[in-house]
Amino acid sequence: MDKEYFDALAQIRLKRSKELLEEAIGLLERDFYKSANNRAFYAMEKGIKALLAEVRVEVTTHNGGLKQFNYCFIYKGDGTFTPEDYQKIASAEQIRNASDYDDFYIASKEETRQLVENTKYIVDKIERYMISRKEEEA
Repeated sequence: MDKEYFDALAQIRLKRSKELLEEAIGLLERDFYKSANNRAFYAMEKGIKALLAEVRVEVTTHNGGLKQFNYCFIYKGDGTFTPEDYQKIASAEQIRNASDYDDFYIASKEETRQLVENTKYIVDKIERYMISRKEEEA
């Protein structure tokens, strides 16, 4: 697969990430916290996959995506993404798992609001990073 394929894939994934974030915001506003948690996590996950497409890395699992993000953008990265960013994403995955699979889990408005804020922060940071990379290439 060539550069054009991965560039297009990254853009498609970023667009979907932003759509999922908007869904999370709408669900939070309607007090559907568990569903908002789900959409927020998937917004982050799709953003991570957009970043990974930028460096031509494909993953098939959430865990694989987190590991590759950590390796490519934190451990070997340029300092743009931090261990704190990784923690926000890992926390989102835990909340999403509880929201989706734990019948007794009660999602709170405050926890969901914080998750959506973290998601917006991560998705915006990913988008800015991708834009700056394109500008550097030009």
